[in-house]
Amino acid sequence: MTTYETPAAGNRPVPGGAPAPSGTPVYAARPWLAQLSDAQKAPVTPPETVLHAFRASARRAPDRTALAYFDGRLSYAETDELSDSVAAHLADRGVEHGDRVAVMLQNSPHFVLALLGAWKAGATVVPLNPMYKSGEVAHVLEDARVGALICSDRAWTGYLRETASYCGVRVALTACELGLQTRDDKRVLPFERQPVPEDTDDLLAVARAGRQAPDGRALRSDDVALISYTSGTSGTPKGAMNTHGNIAHNAERQRAGQGIPEGACYFALAPLFHITGMVCELSACFLNAGTLALAYRFEAGVVLDAFAEHRPAFTVGPSTAFMALAAHPAARPEHFESFAVISSGGAPVPPALVEKFRAGFGPYLRNGYGLTECTAPCASVPPQSEAPVDPATGTLSVGLPGPDGLVRILDEDGREVPFGEQGEIAVSGPGVVPGYWGLPEATAEAFPGGELRTGDIGFMDADGWLYVVDRKKDMINASGFKVWPREVEDVLHTHPAVREAAVVGVPDPYRGETVKAYVSLVPGTAATPEELVAYSAERLAAYKYPREIVVLEELPKTSSGKILRRELRSRSGAS
Repeated sequence: MTTYETPAAGNRPVPGGAPAPSGTPVYAARPWLAQLSDAQKAPVTPPETVLHAFRASARRAPDRTALAYFDGRLSYAETDELSDSVAAHLADRGVEHGDRVAVMLQNSPHFVLALLGAWKAGATVVPLNPMYKSGEVAHVLEDARVGALICSDRAWTGYLRETASYCGVRVALTACELGLQTRDDKRVLPFERQPVPEDTDDLLAVARAGRQAPDGRALRSDDVALISYTSGTSGTPKGAMNTHGNIAHNAERQRAGQGIPEGACYFALAPLFHITGMVCELSACFLNAGTLALAYRFEAGVVLDAFAEHRPAFTVGPSTAFMALAAHPAARPEHFESFAVISSGGAPVPPALVEKFRAGFGPYLRNGYGLTECTAPCASVPPQSEAPVDPATGTLSVGLPGPDGLVRILDEDGREVPFGEQGEIAVSGPGVVPGYWGLPEATAEAFPGGELRTGDIGFMDADGWLYVVDRKKDMINASGFKVWPREVEDVLHTHPAVREAAVVGVPDPYRGETVKAYVSLVPGTAATPEELVAYSAERLAAYKYPREIVVLEELPKTSSGKILRRELRSRSGAS
């Protein structure tokens, strides 16, 4: 059994963990508990923070590989020492307990050293998507009042220097992600080494200075670990305050519920700057004293090579990543033989993809559901089960809620609806964040009584299986009929030539709105828009099937793999 430095920490109340408002107690019985194993239902005692867990793993297995990056390896002891020195540097440069340190890096050891170093300095980390443009970065730096920034040298010299200066950033560290490996795989690392920018310090040089982390910076479970920027249900990105307790609890539930052996390899398919990668990959791995394998960013061929090299037991990523892996000509069942659990989260999983993937490669893709505001998973398919498909809608369940929280389905007045009826998904429990950074009114609206109102429409069956229908704002109103894009997309995914599909509502002079679809095709296949429209019309009600289908080489996505419906709506002239 793993022992952490503060074994009683899990008994301390966690912000956001308040009981849900009572209402009619439809869901209070938590029927999903009957589907969980005794081990999955057993109480857990999370560490105070993931940093506590990492240090415990470093003491227990100092020579074990903590980070694998192409042909590079860092042991737990080396990772601990290097991040200590980063912490000392940040403290010397004036970073105090609770100050904000932004980290804008891809999946590389540099990200992990920056994260651990900032936490060891007592700071709150603000993860930034490396795909952000100057205006997006400026909003986050100003809103979070960031004092230090750790980023790639290319981004700094490209546009971040000016943005950071304008936003009052005082400390800058830069990194070249070609470091800590020698393979230089041009598929994802096509750039060249460049001199360290004169107005920054080099992250690796700082890390190799051999210094001790500062004293007096101990973190507690209720300290804010991350300010993770998300659009939430709508509007300008807001900073969800993920506490150390939020992260440690959800990571411990992942570790305890999956049955993955201690020391196993976790492959970082989801970006670490995204809450799914942070909790389900990095944090769960360190709690399990495992090896975190990194490959900079997603590229299907590179990922398949990494699977063959590192033989991971776990990974999690969006359905679009698994579509790309399945479509790659080099993909073989052998690439997936080592996995004990493969999870999909961050984007809907069509039932057809699950079956195609299993038929072609063996593993069953285990669905999951969560938001930044509930610190990644609040429902998942346990290893001993398979997700049911709702016979009425063809929707694949996203899984079962965990044993510690409560998931409810609410009508527009906030009342619980019966099992099987659709409504807004509401979540409470130890993963729910205490609120949005500096936004008390938005917090009060999104978290009434400490319960997260997700903005997602779904339903739960009598056995506790949760189904997500779609986002409230994505519902299409065609001649007064509700059309949920997910249902149309799931039908399109059953066509053998369709690799990806996204459905949006577009203005229509007669129907008000009508259904339009965008698809990409499996390499080596062909299908005309007219064929796909006819295929849909045979399988969907007249008001649901897309009147127009556009075939694209690739659908626009976020860096975490979610298809950007808003960009497709913009292309179509919809608001």
